[in-house]
Amino acid sequence: MQKARIKMACTEIDKINQVCEYINGIAEKTGVEIRGPIPLPTKKLKLTTRKSPSGEGKASWERYELRIHKRLIDLGTDERALRLVMRVPIPEGLNIEIEMINV
Repeated sequence: MQKARIKMACTEIDKINQVCEYINGIAEKTGVEIRGPIPLPTKKLKLTTRKSPSGEGKASWERYELRIHKRLIDLGTDERALRLVMRVPIPEGLNIEIEMINV
């Protein structure tokens, strides 16, 4: 038996949740078995820089952080459901991967 594994990653959590709801709606309409969305650990990229450009003055620092949120969905293979998932409107900045796995 095969399943479609959908991996999503995005810096904005609202976009990723919107696509997850859309895929859940497709699974309910078609009656396909679904597992997820499973939240994966959030990746935090940190950058610390000095505020003053010349190096003189007070040693003050600015800290920036970029968070990458990830979700995983396992979807039963149904041709109609997969076609609908392929047509899901994907917002800009959202990375999505669909792969077929044997279970």
